[in-house]
Amino acid sequence: MTSSSFQRTLTLPATLCEQAAHHLEQAARRTVDGAGIPLKAFRAAADSDYTFPVSVVEQAAGCLLVLATETAQTVRPSALRTTIGVALRLRDAVQAVHRPALTTRFW
Repeated sequence: MTSSSFQRTLTLPATLCEQAAHHLEQAARRTVDGAGIPLKAFRAAADSDYTFPVSVVEQAAGCLLVLATETAQTVRPSALRTTIGVALRLRDAVQAVHRPALTTRFW
């Protein structure tokens, strides 16, 4: 299977996009490397259909995991869980796109 068979974009739920934008703003304030591009995309999504390039969602997930690592000792555990949860939901969405759909059942 070639990479061209995978989707190049994915659509996320609005609530996940809002949460991601909030956390990406925090990442940008803390100057997490690479947070600017996904932040801009997630902010613009409020005016569109919440469809993103897969690479942007993947970058956002990575930035949020870096944010979680950098703030692990200074934020409340509930805030840390929330940040990690959003990052993992983004990562899971990317992984789901990369899994090829089975067209037949194997017995």
